[in-house]
Amino acid sequence: MRNKKPPFEITNAMIDHVAEIAALVGRLTSTNQLSANPTLRRTNRIRTIHGSLAIEQNTLTLEQVTAVLNGKQVLAPPKDIAEVKNAYEIYERLDELNPFSVDDLLTAHSIMTRGLVDESGVFRSKPVGVVDQEGHILHFGTLPQYVPDLVMELLGWTKNNDVHMLICSCVFHYEFELIHPFADGNGRVGRLWHTLLLSRWNLAFAWLPVESIIHDRQQEYYAAINASNDAGESTVFIEFMLSAIKASLMDAINASDEMSDGQMDKATMRWKQIEKFLETHPYIMNADVRALCGVSAATANRILAGLSTEGKLIQCRKNGHWAYRLEP
Repeated sequence: MRNKKPPFEITNAMIDHVAEIAALVGRLTSTNQLSANPTLRRTNRIRTIHGSLAIEQNTLTLEQVTAVLNGKQVLAPPKDIAEVKNAYEIYERLDELNPFSVDDLLTAHSIMTRGLVDESGVFRSKPVGVVDQEGHILHFGTLPQYVPDLVMELLGWTKNNDVHMLICSCVFHYEFELIHPFADGNGRVGRLWHTLLLSRWNLAFAWLPVESIIHDRQQEYYAAINASNDAGESTVFIEFMLSAIKASLMDAINASDEMSDGQMDKATMRWKQIEKFLETHPYIMNADVRALCGVSAATANRILAGLSTEGKLIQCRKNGHWAYRLEP
């Protein structure tokens, strides 16, 4: 039956999240920070790609992802480098995609997995088990003969329902992963499509690194999928994703507030950005500072050396590169 409603309940927690997210979006867009700052948009896009691929065991660091997208040579598995280039291409074409089109969904998958899988840009032809980051089976995907109809049904419901897009996009994300329509690349395409749906509600979401927040909370992400699988409906997953979206917005607003006129001098602003980055990362590297602060490699080196001299950061080596961590 076309446009059948997937099973989920709208809870008070969801309603609270939606209200808070709407208010945060209003705050963010009123500052015009994202639309006026191409460097910040590119930084967020790189964080998005790194976060989404890292969830799928891509080994490249944020520094390496940045280097690849800047056209530099990186010593890494060719597959991981190809994943980065493919993901960047399709995220850059986000505004060309129709979120309710099966053809566009298949096109997105073909670009995301180009040169990486045999069944690229087509629905899978074989049964598949869905596993978490540790290889534990979460559930088995829909039998392949039913996949095209179920994807059409899900896209039809997503287009024609009366549920707020913040909730609707989370439902799509969960149901898409449940169907698991492709032989590989389901997680990447599902997160891309979630961002695409959100960007049709508010364009700011095209540039917000929600995927980076999911990566930082990866265990919670899979736990929410597991809990929803056990319950037979997506309520727990929706609540988790709304909390991740809210966290992404709060990060963006904090960065915007710190960059607003005269609130703090440039050196203090940069230290605040680095300090916040180190709340969720064990160390920071030159490329991270370039991305965070919008500076050249030489300036990033000067910033890090200065913070090390001041005793705020300790220099160390990671994967043959200089890195910096907080004083214990």
